[in-house]
Amino acid sequence: MDILKSAFGINEQALAVRSRRLEVLARNIANADTPNYKAEDVDFKAMLKEVKKDYLTATHGKHYAAVAEAPDNGMRYRTPFNSSFDGNTVEISVEQAHFGRAAGDYQATLQFLENRIGGIRKALKGE
Repeated sequence: MDILKSAFGINEQALAVRSRRLEVLARNIANADTPNYKAEDVDFKAMLKEVKKDYLTATHGKHYAAVAEAPDNGMRYRTPFNSSFDGNTVEISVEQAHFGRAAGDYQATLQFLENRIGGIRKALKGE
C-alpha cells in the first residue's frame, strides 16, 4: 500500500478535495433562491495543508511547530459583490464560473492520476 501511496503522492487527496469543492459549489447553485442562504467555498490550500501533515516527517517534535495548529476544514463563506434583499449571498453567474473552473481542475487532476496509473501499468508489463 505504501508503494501506491508514494506513486500517487498527494494527488489522490487533491482529487478528493476538488470533488468536495464541486459538491459545495453545486449546493450553492441549488440554493440560489433560498432566503438567507450563505454561499460557501472550499479553500483548497487550507484543506491540502491538512493533508500534507501526513507526508511530513521530522526528527524532532518541534521541527514543525507551525503544523501543530488546530485542524482547518477549509470551508469559507463567500463575500458577494452585490447584496440581495433576502440575505442570500449566492450570485449564480459567479458560482457557475467557479464551478466551471473547479470542474476543469478536477479533470486535470484526474488525468494526471490516469497518466500515473498508465505508467505503472507499463512498468508492470515491462513495456
